[in-house]
Amino acid sequence: MKPNTFTDGNFEAEVLKSDVPVIIDFWAAWCGPCRMIAPIIEELADEYQGKVKVGKLDVDENQQTAIKYGVRSIPTVLFLKGGQVKDTIIGAVPKSMFVEKISKLV
Repeated sequence: MKPNTFTDGNFEAEVLKSDVPVIIDFWAAWCGPCRMIAPIIEELADEYQGKVKVGKLDVDENQQTAIKYGVRSIPTVLFLKGGQVKDTIIGAVPKSMFVEKISKLV
């Protein structure tokens, strides 16, 4: 399953009003570390389908949301529950770190 695509336009409906925890990968096409974690994000979307909403937000195309959440370096991955940021990962890290943070949300 492909991760959801989050945008400035659908962010409130898809993320803030989600009834399950949400993971957002803030990324850009030119970002090497973003490409490194992309397969992990896709695996998480598969493995947590129905339990966690996993998606990506292109910072070049959706600057309002990136600015609102203070994203200064990418990849930045935010973990939200009930519309509130509960955790953050900045940079390319092993899958186990994502799984550990998800386990605290579900």
